[in-house]
Amino acid sequence: MFIVHRAIVAAVVVSGVMQAQTSTATTVGPPHGTVIVVGGGALGPEITDAFIKAAGGPDALIIDVPNAGGAASYGQDAPGARMWKNAGARNVHVLFTTDRKLADADSFAAVLEHAGGVWFEGGRQFHLVDAYAGTKTEQAFRDVLARGGVVGGSSAGASILGDFLIRGAPSNDNRIMAYPGYEKGFAYLRNVGIDQHVVARERLADLADSIMTSHPNLLGISEDEGTAWVVRGDTATIIGRDKAFVYGGRDATDSGKPFLTLHPGDRYDLGVRHVLHRAPDDSRVSGAFVDSLFRKYDDPTAGGATVLVAQNGEVFVDRSYGVPPQTKYMPTTTLPQFQLGEMSAVFSALCAQLPAANAGRAQAGENGAGARAAAPSMPLQACVTRQLGVPIGLHRTVAAADGRVESDVDELYRLALGLEDPRTYAGADHAKGWQPDTYHGVQRLSAFGGADGKRNAFVRIPDKHAVVIVLTNDPTADAARIADMITDRLLSSNATPRR
Repeated sequence: MFIVHRAIVAAVVVSGVMQAQTSTATTVGPPHGTVIVVGGGALGPEITDAFIKAAGGPDALIIDVPNAGGAASYGQDAPGARMWKNAGARNVHVLFTTDRKLADADSFAAVLEHAGGVWFEGGRQFHLVDAYAGTKTEQAFRDVLARGGVVGGSSAGASILGDFLIRGAPSNDNRIMAYPGYEKGFAYLRNVGIDQHVVARERLADLADSIMTSHPNLLGISEDEGTAWVVRGDTATIIGRDKAFVYGGRDATDSGKPFLTLHPGDRYDLGVRHVLHRAPDDSRVSGAFVDSLFRKYDDPTAGGATVLVAQNGEVFVDRSYGVPPQTKYMPTTTLPQFQLGEMSAVFSALCAQLPAANAGRAQAGENGAGARAAAPSMPLQACVTRQLGVPIGLHRTVAAADGRVESDVDELYRLALGLEDPRTYAGADHAKGWQPDTYHGVQRLSAFGGADGKRNAFVRIPDKHAVVIVLTNDPTADAARIADMITDRLLSSNATPRR
């Protein structure tokens, strides 16, 4: 539910975005510098690396602004500062005040004169408005961008980057989409309203049903958790772990939906409101080819199927077959969930390796507050939710006491990206639970839903940063063969079949 107030009727990615440097003729994005808009949740290295590089590198001064969190005070060892230091930033300063007079003082804003980046933490947007709107500090934030630096934020810190402030009401009721006196963000993206957490919290309908009806000329953008718009000039590149969405664009929307879906690797022109480039355009794996492999499942009686294909952080295919529309415009690659069958061993093997202390930290939340020692072992259900889920942003993957796991291709892709970074599950062997072999001359790690590769397939090729995920409800589906055929197109035209 949403409420409208009655008065309101990464290194390749960054380099690619840098090529879109434009003049002051930009109409939406910054004439100089970079804006990074993140949908909340856990940030992967693809996002933190892009931000640090845009700020000038690991030695650049990064200003972390935690006001949206709503605490009475923040020290220099605040969670946001620790996050950036863990990501490789060496020079992080926490800037915080709730005193508008202090925020309007030259002495307080002076630290921003040397900053390469400003990061707004998540929480509630109105705290940022109350503390900084119209002050010298707000102007100093803008000056960082004007000098060619980067300004970014996640969750509430994402919405404040827009011109029209979404969910800015001075309360903890974030269902209120607009509120008098809190309709104005910091406008680093002009004539844009920004929403966040849209898939994780099933918010996809909210912009369309409220703000876009009363502000039809506004450009609405949103992104799911762990996903970012990297904007330079009017050109945006999508990076991260799930999808982004456009409302009020000039391209056709998704069938039956009020928005256009973008995936990591896609580029979008915010000025003319058109897609510039789709990641699959550079891939050997075409949508038509994948459709031919799943044509059987266009018939809903065949049980339904989903597939995701990605490489180097770009998603080439993310499609469903025979899956009916879901409520609130939820992606049919995210809902419903599929039984993973024998593929569940991937989760069991990871959980068996993770130290109990990690479970205690995960149970305490992403900031680690109140962590306490955990039991020597943890049931699989709790491990999947906490130890495995929290670092990568799983929301719907569930495990039963008997070891069965249900998930979807979108969340399994989050797991695949997490397994590429040894820091995600420190100390664990990320190859355990997988069947290893050599394919196209490189190591391949595979997991299947049933014997002989039936029903489901989850294939990782770490050296090529490639992943193929096939989920079906069909026990006769030759998922391994389908995955081979996709991998052949993805990596080589001369591969030897698995069987």
